[in-house]
Amino acid sequence: MREIPMKDAETMVLPRLGPAAVSVEDPWGEDEGADPVGPPTDPQRWRVAAWLVPALLMGLLGVVRAGAPGLRTEELATWGRAASSWRDNWSMLGSDDVAVGPYHLLMRAWAAGFGTSDLALRVPSILAMTAAAALVGALAARLFAPGTGVLAGVVFALLPTSARYAQEAQPYALTLLAAVLATSLLVAAIDRPRHWRFAGYAGAVVVLGLCNVVALLLLVGHGWAVFAFRRTVAVRWLAAASVGALPVAALLWFATRHGAQIGPASHPSLTALAATPRELFGVTALGAVLLALALFSLPLRHSAAIYTAWAVVPPLVLLLIAQATPFWRPQYLLFTLPAWATLGAVALARAGTRWSVGVLAAVALIVAPAQLAVREPDGHQQATRQLAEIIQPRLQPGDGVVYGSSDSGGGGVGRNVVAHYLPADRRPKDLLATAPHRVDGRLPVSECADVARCLHGARRLWVVRLGEQPDPVHGIGGAKEQLLRKTYQVAQVWRPTGLTLALLVDERTDL
Repeated sequence: MREIPMKDAETMVLPRLGPAAVSVEDPWGEDEGADPVGPPTDPQRWRVAAWLVPALLMGLLGVVRAGAPGLRTEELATWGRAASSWRDNWSMLGSDDVAVGPYHLLMRAWAAGFGTSDLALRVPSILAMTAAAALVGALAARLFAPGTGVLAGVVFALLPTSARYAQEAQPYALTLLAAVLATSLLVAAIDRPRHWRFAGYAGAVVVLGLCNVVALLLLVGHGWAVFAFRRTVAVRWLAAASVGALPVAALLWFATRHGAQIGPASHPSLTALAATPRELFGVTALGAVLLALALFSLPLRHSAAIYTAWAVVPPLVLLLIAQATPFWRPQYLLFTLPAWATLGAVALARAGTRWSVGVLAAVALIVAPAQLAVREPDGHQQATRQLAEIIQPRLQPGDGVVYGSSDSGGGGVGRNVVAHYLPADRRPKDLLATAPHRVDGRLPVSECADVARCLHGARRLWVVRLGEQPDPVHGIGGAKEQLLRKTYQVAQVWRPTGLTLALLVDERTDL
């Protein structure tokens, strides 16, 4: 048989695949380590910048004029609890708003060391929001790139709502910090599963639920991400989440047995839903920008999917729950802000440095008016300090004060405003109160049934009402309204934001 000579086959050189040729799960080439925003040199420095720059910016925005806005209704409740005894605080835990009960205990301990001034009460929120901004940048840097982390943290810090709730004595800033911490610990646990990592995650879930029980809806988003991408650790995640939620479940069971409620909320009407972007992002236009940017950060890979689940799933679940019970309040969703900010940052990082700088400059211009507004005396929607400043220079010996018993809180908010901002020797006398006012708001003040007898001899009366009332006397309380209309005339009315203050004089006397 004739032997056929063999020839060497031609060599074909395959081109090396670069960042442009990537897998379906990583269509943007982010897993290659490229950072379109920051330079590839000295990555450690950029990783430090990812958390340090947002922390410094958020700290600065949180501190500037933090004591300028007056305490609003919910903050006055925090002040009342902080100024009350430990016994009163513990006794109120069973009948308190479950969403803020543990926070009030924390603030009682804080006030023991730092006092109950407006600024002192807001410092924990400033610290929490600053730490949250740092964690937002660090987590985004870990899951994407250091430059993306800087962008995410800066976008988050620029949000007017970040500054607003950094300067509010309410649990929202602490809740947001706990949400970022829990998500960061979840990422570490599912990437390198260890029992102690899941234990840390469970501890963060405990803190999250104690800050605000509604924020436990974040676990639904976490569960979606785990079952979609990391099923091998699903059982361990489920165990950790359940253990973390157990203390909050026990608190709910105890509180609801004593008639406590989760918190103020309402049904999600079309008007309420339309107002949600403004309440959540501070400016409606900014909400539209972030939502548009988020569309370019769809869950095409695991990292973006975590943020998408964090941003989208809890609001949808809350909306479904609210169909059956009045449970909708935009503030309950503030813990999703880091996810929206990061999704927007991911889109900016993909667009490149020029686009990123341009969009950040545009965001800064959009939010500037809102950033200034939240630091005004009525920046928290109620000019409570201004109301007291109106009374103090006009107060005369023998002046009395009456409150709207039909207003929210039965006049307790107005009484707290006067008690907090006016010295004891510069307050009008609460002529209708039959017992001292408790600033902890535990019980509404009982008022004198014989209004004519209790108001006898009072030539001037101050009327303090919630809301901007066209008629300061209308709806103030049946017997009170009749007597005030019959005996007094309205001499002057002031309407500081969210409140109504009027001076009434006996029509039989002169001013």
